Amino acid sequence: MHKIESWFSQWVIKARWLIILLIPLLVMAVGSGAKNLQFTNNYRVFFSEENPQLKAFEQMEKTYNKEDNILFLLKPKDGRVFSNKLLAAVEKLTEESWQIPFSLRVDSISNFQHTRAEQDDLIVEDLVEDAESLDADALAEKRHIATTEPLLVNRLVNPEGSVTAVNVTLQLPGKNETTEVPQVAAAARALVAEMQQQNPDVDFYLSGMVMMNNAFAEASQGDMKTLIPLTLLVMLVVLALMIRGFTGTAVTFLVIIMSIITAMGAAGWIGYPVTPPLVSAPIIIITVAIAGSVHVLVSYMHELGKGLGKHQALSESLRINLQPIFLTSVTTAIGFLSMNFSDAPPFRHIGNVVAIGVLAAFILTVTFLPALMSVLPGRARKQGDIGARVMARLGNWVVTHQKRLLWGSLILAAILVAQVPRNSLNDNFVEYFDTTIKFRQDTDVVDKYLSGLYRINYSLNAKEPGGVSKPAFLANVQRFEEWLKTQPEVKHVNSITDIFRRLNKNMHGDDPSYYRLPENRELAAQYLLLYEMSLPYGLDLNNQINVDKSATRLSVSMPVMSTNKVLAFEERAREWMLKNTPDIHSYGSSPTIMFAHIGYRNIRSMLTGTSIALVLISMILIFAFRSFKLGLVSLIPNLVPAAVGFGIWGMTVGEVGLALSVVTGMTLGIVVDDTVHFMSKYLRARREQGLAAEDAIRYAFRSVGWALFVTSVVLVAGFLILTLSHFRLNSQMGLLTAVIIAIALIADFFLLPPLLMAVDRDQPKENT
Repeated sequence: MHKIESWFSQWVIKARWLIILLIPLLVMAVGSGAKNLQFTNNYRVFFSEENPQLKAFEQMEKTYNKEDNILFLLKPKDGRVFSNKLLAAVEKLTEESWQIPFSLRVDSISNFQHTRAEQDDLIVEDLVEDAESLDADALAEKRHIATTEPLLVNRLVNPEGSVTAVNVTLQLPGKNETTEVPQVAAAARALVAEMQQQNPDVDFYLSGMVMMNNAFAEASQGDMKTLIPLTLLVMLVVLALMIRGFTGTAVTFLVIIMSIITAMGAAGWIGYPVTPPLVSAPIIIITVAIAGSVHVLVSYMHELGKGLGKHQALSESLRINLQPIFLTSVTTAIGFLSMNFSDAPPFRHIGNVVAIGVLAAFILTVTFLPALMSVLPGRARKQGDIGARVMARLGNWVVTHQKRLLWGSLILAAILVAQVPRNSLNDNFVEYFDTTIKFRQDTDVVDKYLSGLYRINYSLNAKEPGGVSKPAFLANVQRFEEWLKTQPEVKHVNSITDIFRRLNKNMHGDDPSYYRLPENRELAAQYLLLYEMSLPYGLDLNNQINVDKSATRLSVSMPVMSTNKVLAFEERAREWMLKNTPDIHSYGSSPTIMFAHIGYRNIRSMLTGTSIALVLISMILIFAFRSFKLGLVSLIPNLVPAAVGFGIWGMTVGEVGLALSVVTGMTLGIVVDDTVHFMSKYLRARREQGLAAEDAIRYAFRSVGWALFVTSVVLVAGFLILTLSHFRLNSQMGLLTAVIIAIALIADFFLLPPLLMAVDRDQPKENT
């Protein structure tokens, strides 16, 4: 290996002009794939095609209609929905909403199909018509009907009658997500702006699944415009302060940019969509790509300071760093590639893109960087000795207090690791967006007054065509509906039984005593047929009853709540149905259910991926260090940071969601870097120079300690910038990763050296 390192380091200097010309051309060729990158506007990108909850939801949509919607909330400042002016605004908004692209259905209190009896006739009509002409008695009647109608209250109007909503169901073609969703969102916002101008005494809010889809894309674009430039700026400032050399900083900047271009270009060629998690890939690449460059530059400056010429110093720096940079690049790539076990495709994408970026950075660091530095001005800087002196003192202190540090570190780590169980798996997909996002603000208001985005649908099967009219089937549906309404999580239940009860009352002269389910199947079927024939276009029952009337959809609306509460409710409902209505037992499906399950599925799948990555990294380290014992010892400072990090998270936050389920696999490859660099210098001192363990530790601190400190500061700074993201998955992932990297540096300075001195007391073997 020593001969290969020497030959390669010399070859790079000799072939410097070829490398300087060829590498940028290759980067441009791969980077041209970036033209294929497109932002996605679909929350379903978080679910793989094999996801069972997604399959169930898609089957539900095929049976009935889609869940894609926009919800307008109207909140009059005087708190009176049932006034002439407000109801007229609802009428206009309802009518205008039909003009929104791809609108399939519009529901509001104005076009609600109210039924009443008139002698022997069934009258089906809009609840509110020509609102401005209604007198006080008519307004009071409309208020009473709306606030007592089960299909309206808590769905389109609150019980107090102080807010109301207009819900638009959409049928997106799905041919071009990048244009369809923004087109709908823009039309909805334009309509709100128009209505707001005409009704200054009314507050308008926009929510719904389409607006959430649009928020995903806008969050991605916002982060890309702000966080990536900010990360580059911070990295350059930190590098300039740490390295104190314009040339080295500028060349490192080129390595970073070319690594990002290569990775994102490859993503474009592969066909990955741009999602909020993928936006963090360039930021991660920026931070990770810097590490190798820093090691080469710090060693280069150190060799210049010893009196070597520029080419000799670069060659020697590359020789002593080639193996550790190769190992760290490979292990980092393996860590990110383990994210392919994630159940959420965006995290697979980010893992693959960062892995490509890491390997590109390795190639650029060991070829382009030294080649370019060899033709640029370079001189020794005295400032570089400051870090070496600080690390020399730290090394002496660690050697002196090795036993105390060993036991103190292990005890402290054990205490913090014991806090890991305090974490609970919890998530809330609305809170993926922070409160600065307009979608989040509006959705919080909708959730406060009405049922919002959280919904669970049940397809209840009567098992025969026309079976929805069977009294026994309807009785079971009604029992389930009544049980649901007693549950604390439930805000509204939308069931076909409400329509059957109302029709039965209507067909008996509006006698309240007949507000119950029909007792005769034929009669129920006739009621349903008569009602359906009276419904206007766009307001049919296809969203509740399937084509052959063998099944009906029951929808449960809930407030925004945690994953644990959703799953607990789902399990409770399933058990109740199995026990009380086994004939209509059904599993719930909806985006709410999908997001509730994804965290658990992701953790289980990532445990497998992380375990495989750990085995591979362990084998690589054992082979590289040519020592089974030292390879195993190196695992301790590699595993401790993530465990301690989650322990600290358990003490401070206590909740782990979708984003954090991939952090262990992602950081595993990163934290190995410091360990590899420290141990490679330690073993070089032991095997090449024949130093005792204590002296080898001192040598490692002097030669690589400052570079480890610099790279760790850069990495922590880079990941902390992710905490500024308005997308919670990115901000939480960035924060915990930064914590783990900081812990990894502490472990490599204060735990790894005492461990090595404790287990590696044998006489060093000379390198052959």
